[in-house]
Parts: sequence; structure tokens; C-alpha cells
Amino acid sequence: MTIENYPKDFQEFLSMFRTDDDCWNYLFAMRWTNGFSCPKCNCAKHYLNNRKVAECTDCGHQISVTAGTIFHGTRKPLLLWFHVMWWVTAQKTGVSASNFKDFMGFGSYETAWAWLHKLRRVMVRPDRGKLKGEVEVDETYIGGREIGKGKQGRGAETKTLVVVATECIGKQIGRVRFRCISDASGENLLPFIEDNIESGSTVITDGWRGYNQLSLSKNYNHKQKNITESGKEAHELLPHVHMVDSLLKRWLNGTHQGSVSPKHLPYYLDEYAFRFNRKLSTFRGKLFYRLVQQAVVTSPIPLNDIIN
Repeated sequence: MTIENYPKDFQEFLSMFRTDDDCWNYLFAMRWTNGFSCPKCNCAKHYLNNRKVAECTDCGHQISVTAGTIFHGTRKPLLLWFHVMWWVTAQKTGVSASNFKDFMGFGSYETAWAWLHKLRRVMVRPDRGKLKGEVEVDETYIGGREIGKGKQGRGAETKTLVVVATECIGKQIGRVRFRCISDASGENLLPFIEDNIESGSTVITDGWRGYNQLSLSKNYNHKQKNITESGKEAHELLPHVHMVDSLLKRWLNGTHQGSVSPKHLPYYLDEYAFRFNRKLSTFRGKLFYRLVQQAVVTSPIPLNDIIN
């Protein structure tokens, strides 16, 4: 298979994946991009038996094409999985479990919800490149608060605190990163910045004291913009990150009707980052390709782990 071989549109998808065998062959090529290598003896010679298991012709070691992937142990045809992944990535604004259930004809909402969450688990590459250049960072609250209760600002209750980082490319927005945090202390903010922003970058924040440690770091050029002293609104001082915050909340409230529980919110943030960071892809098939690429290197996810 050639590098980044993927269908450009749905008609091409239907042409590439007519049968389960087509899907198996695609997964095989994605899993062993440089050719098959036996994990036991490193021999390259093999054959695929009727059970879709690659067997080494030298030592006889067997390995399923789907072993150690999110498809491991599935009772559903791979062709169905591929159709699901195409449909999910082809929807520019994503899809809710309710709509997904109706489209796929699943018997229950829970089944549709579990399938979508399995796919969300593979939307982030562990080795993805860090943000760089000029990066705005700020926090936002996501979720509801009982009327008349809770606090305002950084101490708000019954909401989930999320830190957001956004690349600034002139007036344009580059890539984004998110993380749920327990509070806006430096102990949470600095590790997020170090994990997601390349050394040497310029990090732009407001004057919140949680970012003070960043000014002591030799790895970043820290620019603080004090809202009170400037006399401007926060969205004027940090326009990129506030735009992403607004778009994120619009997506959560629109596609998912705001019904996202705090314990599952990190995976919805992963999905939004996956979609946002590929918004300029020429072909929707590129998102499908990336999802399959991650699916073959992600360990199977038991349903109980997803629920809990």
C-alpha cells in the first residue's frame, strides 16, 4: 500500500472497501507499513490463513491482524467498522449517540454510545507534535451550574475546568490542545504547557497568578496581558483562545446538546481537537485514514473501562 492511501470521497470509499477482505488487507498494510515481521523471530515470510491470522512460515508463530487493536475480539464485520469510521469522520460537526443509533440501526442507545467512545479513544496520537510559535493559553469552565448556586470566575462550582492552548498564526488559529484540570494552580497549568507546547515558543496568558511560574522558566518566552490594567475585555487580549472556547462550547451544545458528563469530557475534547486540527484537510478521507491508523496501534478497550 502506498503512503497515506485513502479514499478521497464516499464513492471511492465504496470502491476500495467492498468486502471484509478488502478491510482486512487495508488493516494489514496499515499495521505492517514496512512489511510483515514476525514478533517472535523477525522473519518476513508469512501467509494469511482462513481465520485472517498471519502465520510465520519459519517458526509458525501466529498473530491476528486485529490482535492488540480496538477491533480485537469484535463480532461485527470489519466492513461495518469501516463504514462507521467513515461516517463519523465525514460529519464535519461530529455525531451524537442518538443520531448514530438511528443511522446505524443499533438496538440501543448504549451500543451507539459505546462505539463512539471507542473511536474517541483513538483520536489522539501519543506522539503528536507539540504546539509552537505564538501560543495563547487560558482556562474555561464547561458544564452547568445550579441556578443561584456556585461561584463566579476561577472558583466556579459544579463545572469542569478546562485549560485551552491555541496556536496563533497571524489572525488565524492553528492547532489546539485541551486538558481537564482540578484547579487553575501553577501545579496544573505548567505541566500542561510543558506537555503540549514546544520549548522556545512564546506563551501568551492573562495575569492570573497560576501562570507566574512560567515567567521563571527558561524554556518559554512568557507574555502576560493584564485584563484589569489594559481596560480591555479578555476576548480582546486573547482573541484566538477565546474563539476556540466559544466554538468548543457551541459544538458541545449543538452536536451533543450539552449532555456530556465530567468523567467523559476529556474524550469529547479529544474528538474536538481531532476535528479542529484537521479542519483544512483537502479530503475527508484523510481523517478516516488517521482514525484507522490510530486504531491499529491502540489496545482493545473493554466496555467496562469506557463506562467507568
